[in-house]
Amino acid sequence: MSRIPPAWFKPAIEYGPLLIFIAAYFFAGLMAATAAIILATTVAVAVAAAVERRVPRMPLFTAVVIAVFGGITLALNDETFIKMKPTFVQLFFAAILLGGLLFKRPLLKPLLGGSWPMDDLGWRRLTLRFAAFFVAMGALNELVWRTQTTDFWVVFKAVGLSGLTLAFVLCQVPLLRRHALASEASEPDRER
Repeated sequence: MSRIPPAWFKPAIEYGPLLIFIAAYFFAGLMAATAAIILATTVAVAVAAAVERRVPRMPLFTAVVIAVFGGITLALNDETFIKMKPTFVQLFFAAILLGGLLFKRPLLKPLLGGSWPMDDLGWRRLTLRFAAFFVAMGALNELVWRTQTTDFWVVFKAVGLSGLTLAFVLCQVPLLRRHALASEASEPDRER
């Protein structure tokens, strides 16, 4: 049985390694930051597993991807691979969502259905929008790291991607409202 951690725990596990990456980058450079984020994500997953008594899937996936791309970056002493990691992650998420739609299973519904009850058409539309957004973010990451300085890319990765994701989610509120399921209390009113 998992324990219920304090409210600050999940954000600390998810964003703590990113903050460590940024600090290490500005103090010691990209290679040191890469080593720091590999270590920080590994520790974050271990702490989350110990506290919640289960291995959290998303932090584990993130840790594996960071270890692979970061490890290649360090082994080859080539920053290209750590810069490509966000692209890979975004395209992976898009592929998973589109694959779910291909099999007529909008995969966001089991993840978010408890928070956002919607009809099936709403879930399909939201899933398609998220998949398109992830493809766009992957393309944007490629554009930024290939055309801008590493300093700019680090800030973009830390602040830009998060900010764009928040803005995108907020823009989905009209879709969520349009396809929201009526609460059980108001269903008899609809039948009259």
